[in-house]
Amino acid sequence: METSELRLNTVHEYLGRLNLAGEIKDYYEGRTILVTGGAGAIGSNLVTALSHLVGDEGTIIVLDNLSAIKGDDPIDLPPLGNMFFVKGDIRSDSDLKRVFREKPSIVFHLAAFFANQNSVDYPETSADVDINGIIKLLDLSQFTQVEKFVYASSGCAIYGSYGKMPLTEDFISLHLTTPYQINKTAGEMYSNFYYHHYGLKTVNCRFFNSFGPGEVPGQYRNVIPNFVYWSMLGKSLPLTGTGDETRDFTYVLDLVQGLIKAAYYEDAIGQAFNLASGRETKIKDLITMVNEASENKTPVTQYPARKWDTKKRLLASIELAGKLINYKPIESFENGLRGNVNWFKANWDKIQSAADFPIGMSSAVRKK
Repeated sequence: METSELRLNTVHEYLGRLNLAGEIKDYYEGRTILVTGGAGAIGSNLVTALSHLVGDEGTIIVLDNLSAIKGDDPIDLPPLGNMFFVKGDIRSDSDLKRVFREKPSIVFHLAAFFANQNSVDYPETSADVDINGIIKLLDLSQFTQVEKFVYASSGCAIYGSYGKMPLTEDFISLHLTTPYQINKTAGEMYSNFYYHHYGLKTVNCRFFNSFGPGEVPGQYRNVIPNFVYWSMLGKSLPLTGTGDETRDFTYVLDLVQGLIKAAYYEDAIGQAFNLASGRETKIKDLITMVNEASENKTPVTQYPARKWDTKKRLLASIELAGKLINYKPIESFENGLRGNVNWFKANWDKIQSAADFPIGMSSAVRKK
């Protein structure tokens, strides 16, 4: 089976299990939708799902500068007859004019300068992309009378270091330890401003620890794709901290479900809510599962916790998302992880070419 066909089947099988109500399908059919960051891990899965929902009469516009990978080709973004891809930057006026000329009725803003360590190393670029970028998008969206603007925020960022578990939306922290966290908080504030001042219908979705098919490994990427990559190479996995730290790992298609519903349900307008699994996983247990899935027997190497990584636990409440948009994660962590490993195996040559670990903080791990 071709890898793109495998990806399509994975998304369509999930949508079949989700069994979206008829009115949601009717809402999306025939629409023109803009997805910034649409070639990324979450974005490419969202684009694939939306392509199915809008049908032959609809169009999905993808704006992505492909900065998350080496090279000029998205990894395993299926060829979709109703997708229009623009390689461009959300900070570029000409690129934005090009995509808004297509008159999208919904904007999903997923593009970001990802993530914590990257923002620590390059704080000015991080602010430029994540703050100036969203201002430009919000301004054009209200000017062109976009119906809905859905912002991919981050619960891992917004809540800082001292929240009570499970994290609920009424807790906001100013104890933020990276520019990425600061910028995601600012993004929500600008989203709220355009809602209150201009009446733009905005929604803030707070993601937690996404994983699944579509994300390539790299120095500034998430822990699971890096762990899977190193494990498949037979390398020692790095444990920063004790291993008892927890994260709320959320399968990428459950996040896609939340985004699709966030744009549909009117109760979501002007709101901010968590999109997560509502389940904690210890990092040491994650390492065990990844090594078992890839049959890697190389012992773990322990490192000190990173200075900015002050969160010992992460667990989100998804009660509000359930009430507002009928959000219900349906994929177990174990099944999602197996699917992630299978995607790596199916795309192994492409992933090896795209993996980006330049000389620097990750070099020690690469040599183990």
